[in-house]
Amino acid sequence: MKQRYLGLLVGVCTFTASLLMWWHQGIIPWDQLTLSALLNQPETADNLTTHISELTVSALKDHQTERAIIHKDPETAGTITRIPQLMVSALKDHQTDRAIIHEEPETADTITRIHGSKHLMVSAFKDHRRNGAIRVISIIKRQDLQELYCVLCVHNSASTKGDGALSQCVSSKAQVEIHSDHFGFPYGTSDVFCTNPSSIEATHVSISTDPNATQSLKYLPIQNKEIKETFNYNFTVCISTLFGEYNNALQFVQAIEVYKLIGIQRLVIYNNSCGPDVEKVLKHYSKEGTLEVVPWPIDKFLKPSHGWLTTLSPGDLHYYGQITALNECIHRYMYQSRYLLLNDIDEIIMPYKHKSLRDLMDTLQKQHSYAGVFTIETHVFPKTQSDDSGRFSLPEWKSVPGVNILQHIYREPIRKGFFNPSKMIINPRRVEQTSVHSTLRQSGPVINVPYDVCRVIHVRTPEQPHLRKEQLYEDKKLWEFEEKLIPNINHALNESGLLLKSATGP
Repeated sequence: MKQRYLGLLVGVCTFTASLLMWWHQGIIPWDQLTLSALLNQPETADNLTTHISELTVSALKDHQTERAIIHKDPETAGTITRIPQLMVSALKDHQTDRAIIHEEPETADTITRIHGSKHLMVSAFKDHRRNGAIRVISIIKRQDLQELYCVLCVHNSASTKGDGALSQCVSSKAQVEIHSDHFGFPYGTSDVFCTNPSSIEATHVSISTDPNATQSLKYLPIQNKEIKETFNYNFTVCISTLFGEYNNALQFVQAIEVYKLIGIQRLVIYNNSCGPDVEKVLKHYSKEGTLEVVPWPIDKFLKPSHGWLTTLSPGDLHYYGQITALNECIHRYMYQSRYLLLNDIDEIIMPYKHKSLRDLMDTLQKQHSYAGVFTIETHVFPKTQSDDSGRFSLPEWKSVPGVNILQHIYREPIRKGFFNPSKMIINPRRVEQTSVHSTLRQSGPVINVPYDVCRVIHVRTPEQPHLRKEQLYEDKKLWEFEEKLIPNINHALNESGLLLKSATGP
């Protein structure tokens, strides 16, 4: 019997190698390579299990041939996507005597499907403001909300098996709060609350539609177990979802280096996808310790919208889950950072009457000691209008993709009667829920900071394209950092491998 299986395995491997060689030579197109050609023997269909670490595989039904097929992921534009944990089993379809593909459930780094439902859970935190209840940041399909249960367990680090098994699991009914800002999309950011029973000190939690399905669940570690009054960082920027192969590397580096000069110590980005140059920048700042990159594979579970209006950009969820990411960041850094700045990747919250963010917040907190939310007015610097002197049109930056924000020093006037979005500086321990431009639930007053004290510098496409340059305000605030900023930008670009050799020397 062993020789029979060994011979069968050798035959399958040989035939597979031949198919791949024929595909490489163009004899067989990749999208026509069928798994059923390899698995036409009943013994193979019953016994063969394959681990595929370098292919994107989908179990699709070919309606013309009634076969399972392997296909190249169309979104990779000719590349092969690496999925190291993808397990594909060849199973026998006993009704048709055909082999079929079975894919094991995928576990994402930060997003997990709630068992027995269409909902998603992201991360879990102990909320000391709610008598120690466990808050699970979630994404709920609003019209399909059924009864959910919390399964709280203890991580047994002293397990005799050495596997750190979960034990002492307790189930209870969950309380779901869907955030009010969902912009009409089917899915919305939500909090699922679990009461931590006094009988155990839970370390992990899962959400399920079945309170008894403890063995088949995926568990989230419970964070923020203890209140901390000293912080690793004074100022952290929460940058929401990065998607669409974003590759504006120059503006990204310039913004980070400006932020570092005014007191930012940490940045957090929720990365769905980015271009190759921004990827290099992310790696540099992660290695430096300035940046935390949180994987955000929301498109593996839902069809996210590219915008905030369902009519213009339909989908399951607002703007790639931007609101969920911001709420997750607030709780992730609640006891790591004194203040959080909530803004987009192409925005800078800039003090205009203080040298640093610390000086700004010291002043604002003295004036408003009970406030935990400070809104900052956004001002558009159209990238269609540039400084005529060419002072910062540096030759070494010509090859770096992206916008050179130092060249765009003209600011649009605020339009009266129009909504002008704001971004925020918050004390995360005072905020429970947030949207993009305002908090939804917080303790203490919300302070609108005058624009001459602090404003958001947003270099982007114009909102008032009819305005001529002489109708705009000249604003050279960023030029004040020239002495330190330029060498810092060049250092970061060089470390990221984005400067030409002629610009950095041999």
